[in-house]
Amino acid sequence: MRGTSGDGAAEPELGLSLSEVGEYAVISVTGEIDMYTAPQLREAVRQLSSEGRMRVAIDLTPTEFCDSTGLGVLIGARRRLSDAGGSLVVVCANPRIRKLLDLTGLDKVLDVREAVPGE
Repeated sequence: MRGTSGDGAAEPELGLSLSEVGEYAVISVTGEIDMYTAPQLREAVRQLSSEGRMRVAIDLTPTEFCDSTGLGVLIGARRRLSDAGGSLVVVCANPRIRKLLDLTGLDKVLDVREAVPGE
């Protein structure tokens, strides 16, 4: 359920939780990744890379919605980590989000898997 702002408009909700699986820092994303919430995900990846954590997995399995801004964050995260010698894995067992990745061709650009490597 979305919250409301002072003017009564619905605010998108995004939940980010961090865990460790083997060598990967895993960001699990719940809710919606859109132009309002994407900066939170971008900042989470930036923070991990600034801490020297170069193997990152973004788990989109619990994600309800992702727009082009969210897709841009995934591409930017891949570039940031790759440029620093790291890697990004996008975990997606969600058929709707997986279809989005397939239709946009990002399944060919991003390392998309059903589970975090090492699980």
